[in-house]
Amino acid sequence: MTEKTLKLPIYLDYQATTPLDPEVFDAMLPFLTEKFGNPHSVEHSYGWEAEAAVEFARGQVASLIGAIKEEIIFTSGATESNNLAIKGVAFANHPAKNHIITVNTEHECVLGCSRSLENMGFNVSYLEVDRLGMIDIDILQDTITDKTSLVSVMAINNEIGVIQQLEAIGQICKDRGVIFHTDAAQAVGKIRLDVDEMNIDVMSVSGHKLYAPKGIGAIYVRKGTHIIPLFDGGGQERGIRSGTLSPALCVGLGKACNIAGNNMCKNLNYIKKLSQRFFDNLSSELKYLKLNGCVLNRYPGNLNFTLLGVKSNLLVADLRDIAISTGSACSSAKHQPSYVLKAIGLEKMQIEASIRIGISHVTDVDEIDYAANHIIECVKNLS
Repeated sequence: MTEKTLKLPIYLDYQATTPLDPEVFDAMLPFLTEKFGNPHSVEHSYGWEAEAAVEFARGQVASLIGAIKEEIIFTSGATESNNLAIKGVAFANHPAKNHIITVNTEHECVLGCSRSLENMGFNVSYLEVDRLGMIDIDILQDTITDKTSLVSVMAINNEIGVIQQLEAIGQICKDRGVIFHTDAAQAVGKIRLDVDEMNIDVMSVSGHKLYAPKGIGAIYVRKGTHIIPLFDGGGQERGIRSGTLSPALCVGLGKACNIAGNNMCKNLNYIKKLSQRFFDNLSSELKYLKLNGCVLNRYPGNLNFTLLGVKSNLLVADLRDIAISTGSACSSAKHQPSYVLKAIGLEKMQIEASIRIGISHVTDVDEIDYAANHIIECVKNLS
């Protein structure tokens, strides 16, 4: 394949969002047309058909993370799931317990929830990360008190791709009688997750990070874990999340989870090869290239580089045929420097010279080579 036959621009921002899988679209389509029933209408066949589809999808989501379907609650996405998890657990355990623990590199919605709880009188501890982006397990252990109700730690960081020690964190929380929540928006379907093995009590899931539609997500809530709902309504979803569900969106998320589970190992191995090829191409030509975050405990589809001597915003603007980012979609939208990169010790000049590359199982070798060559060319021109 030559560059002329490549479909441009090349998309390499898969942490921001993913395209809808064609199989997911096909599964959804009937529920956008003739199968339009309300899944909560239990008096007739239209409602029964929709309800059955929603419950089947619920089982598909559960299967991917080692849960049972009764523990899956559909939401609008990870932001709602994170709010429901953090605030819902905090409210349910207050006033007996008024302390939660999270990490200073969490997604903005988790940090926003935490700040809101602080404004309500809760105590929040923000764990720092080391230069690799990892938390210190011993410090977590020492931070837990008899007033701690919740520990919330992201599975895979959306900016630098590091994978936290979920099993170790989960075991500590179990031993100390603390609920463990993980924002797994960037992890579900990409790496193996098992809520029982990892002692995860609550997990947030996002559809559009998983080749499902935008506007759908889920929250796993272990049976016996008490959560206060954030809004009132008809009592759907075990009374935790009221509101009429969209069968089409639920079916889409379920199908995406099914596809991801069936292809996870193959996809991960393929992405590892592409990631290494991309890194090798860049590092062979660019002297001042540094990979941010832990090299070993990371998801290979997320590459965050610092290219010293280059302003990343100028580089991204020059790369008209390649869709990449300078950080998370939230930070980019607000034009703010990355607090994640600052947390791992990067100085302002280094943060302003960093880019994030997202690689998918739908990315091909020619796209990777094209992107690497053009990044190298642009960096040399800007240096």
